[in-house]
Amino acid sequence: MQQTDAAHARLRELIVGGAYAPGERLTETEVAGVLAMSRTPVREALRGLEADGLVRSADGRGVVVTALDAAALRDTYRVRAALEALTAELAAERQAAGRIAPAELTALEADTALTEEATAAGRFAEAVTYNRRFHSRIAALSANAPAQAVLERLWDQIVVSTRASLDPPHRPALVNGQHRDLLAAITEGRAADAAGIARRHVLDTCG
Repeated sequence: MQQTDAAHARLRELIVGGAYAPGERLTETEVAGVLAMSRTPVREALRGLEADGLVRSADGRGVVVTALDAAALRDTYRVRAALEALTAELAAERQAAGRIAPAELTALEADTALTEEATAAGRFAEAVTYNRRFHSRIAALSANAPAQAVLERLWDQIVVSTRASLDPPHRPALVNGQHRDLLAAITEGRAADAAGIARRHVLDTCG
């Protein structure tokens, strides 16, 4: 199981990182060679990635890296919006109850600043990384493991599906402002506000 987990993690990293593009075919033999592993853990890893929505079967001839079409991408953003509203609300509730360490909020604020700096400097791929880390931290602060796990899978699908169209964020001031508003709502323990800001932020990103 350890080798399967390692193969899954490494192959997921390659797909999400862009080493394998949407539509590219992968075979057990090829991937086993790249990962320097036997075919058995690779086969199991590919099954796991298919369940994650990152690859699909290619008629018995390996798998193909999957990209969501426009309709599926909209649906995925809507689910993400609902879950990010939930995790932001739970994070703010935990903050109001004194269950979040100050250092965790400091790290969240740092990611907000790094996203802004990378965007302003035109380092958009870097900004995407910091942006995801910002949202992942909020999910972690919610302490809701199921929501956190689903969000990670949705993020992977969105990243793979939108990388080819990566361009400067539309309305960067709005995006950065929403990050700041969300950070403030969580820090101040305003759960309902945090949920509303998070939902609107994701839907604005999609729109």
